[in-house]
Amino acid sequence: MPESRRTPSRAPRPGGRSGPGRAGARSAARATGEQPAVGASAGRRRPRLTSRATVLVLVLSLLTISYASSLRAYLDQRDHIGDLKSQIALRQARIDDLEREKRRWEDPAYVRQQARDLNYVMPGETAYVVLDEDGKPLDVESKLSDPAAVAPKTPTAWWSTAWKSVELAGNPPKVEKQKPATKIDEGNGG
Repeated sequence: MPESRRTPSRAPRPGGRSGPGRAGARSAARATGEQPAVGASAGRRRPRLTSRATVLVLVLSLLTISYASSLRAYLDQRDHIGDLKSQIALRQARIDDLEREKRRWEDPAYVRQQARDLNYVMPGETAYVVLDEDGKPLDVESKLSDPAAVAPKTPTAWWSTAWKSVELAGNPPKVEKQKPATKIDEGNGG
């Protein structure tokens, strides 16, 4: 008899499962009253986090940490650059002021004025010093008072000033009479 196709035996195959196939598992489950399993690996549960997912999570966390530290370094450097630019601007303004001062000192009129401020006089001129009541020389620099320190004067309306003058005209203040001088002061009449 020629060889016909053989039906596969229920022997375990390499890399395969042993035991009844899907149909056999369903009929065995029905006989025992269990629900039939869906899929080939219904008997064992798959872990939620596989090794690939674990590696992916680790790689993503490492990338996030490295990007966050790089971003922080970038922001710190940008702040530092801003501070340096402001320092450069201040120093450039100071250089401009010094150059302007240097150009002033090249002008002979400015040099003469600065010498006069230090009480120097040109040849042939006479210097005068103003003294105060104690005999001490007055300061060259006059000091102004701070306008904020002076109490502001509250303005009055024009009609109130006009009404006060009407009242004053109706009731003039009494003037005390002075006795005439009996002796003439010799210092005034000379």
